[in-house]
Amino acid sequence: MLRTRRFGRVDLEVTSAGLGCAPLGNLFAAIDESDVAALLGGAWEDGVRYFDTAPAYGYGLSEMRLGERLQDWLRDEVVVSTKVGVSLTPGEPEPGPWVQPAQNRTHYDYSYDGALRQLESSLTRLQTDRVEVVFIHDVDVAHHGGDQPARFAEAMAGSYRALMELRDQGVIKAIGVGVNEADVCLAAAQQGDFDCFLLAGRYTLLEQDPLDDLLPLCQARDIAIVMGGVFNSGILATGPRPGARYNYAPASAEVLARVEAIEAVCRRFEVPLGAAAAQFPLGHSAVASVVLGARRRDQQAANYAFMTTAIPDELWTALAAEGVVRADAPMPCDPAVDQGDPAR
Repeated sequence: MLRTRRFGRVDLEVTSAGLGCAPLGNLFAAIDESDVAALLGGAWEDGVRYFDTAPAYGYGLSEMRLGERLQDWLRDEVVVSTKVGVSLTPGEPEPGPWVQPAQNRTHYDYSYDGALRQLESSLTRLQTDRVEVVFIHDVDVAHHGGDQPARFAEAMAGSYRALMELRDQGVIKAIGVGVNEADVCLAAAQQGDFDCFLLAGRYTLLEQDPLDDLLPLCQARDIAIVMGGVFNSGILATGPRPGARYNYAPASAEVLARVEAIEAVCRRFEVPLGAAAAQFPLGHSAVASVVLGARRRDQQAANYAFMTTAIPDELWTALAAEGVVRADAPMPCDPAVDQGDPAR
């Protein structure tokens, strides 16, 4: 059974596992509508009540597909997060990782008015009158290169101000930043009054650098963290097999060796590597949920199995004792960690 966890300082609870809806935008390969229905229906059956999407995912397609299914669910039981920072306009989609996306073009816009328009458009695609959480999307070096400082300043002056006003008015419950770079979240926390961050790929069994600064700051301020990319784009689910991918590229020999060491500990305790990878971030009390992506019902079932596998405390202790994860990383077995309440 999935458990619910407090969403930082916000009057909100989310399931410990959420569904990351980027694949619903046909990321890397098209998904037909029957598979979408089976996937979302299966996630609901598995107890998932937190769904994360964005206009950028399939240029609106992910939001539209999630919106169709929202009509079948009790809206008050669902927590939805989406993002601002990307505007959509009708037209021929530009090349990208999305296969057969919606017929929209995209451009970054972190202005005040842009954020308001983007959120209104998202609500239309989602066929709902509200979303609970809104992140400022991709305001990082990976997407903007040398222009990142200027884009970040634009977001703080524009998107952030718009979201803050909507939060103050009670239109949305929580505002945050969603990126792949912990440094961006740290800068945002230092410069603004954010409730949450969505951080992908940076706090995993392979990477724990946020323990140095971001996670302690979020813990001190009761800022919720949603962790994505906990398999580092694949290798922590598949294991160190030939062709395994780390951060969307073939894994290096060093990474393969590190994963082999982690998997060896898991094998000793008869625990799947993917289960340890999925549950590890929940050891930190600032982490409210782990969002896992899936494109088919069987993948969602595998994610659910990973999240609900019973893991002996001794495995977590061994990972730290053998130096394959940092000794100061809080583990899910830590009695100081609030594991939340069973989802109703």
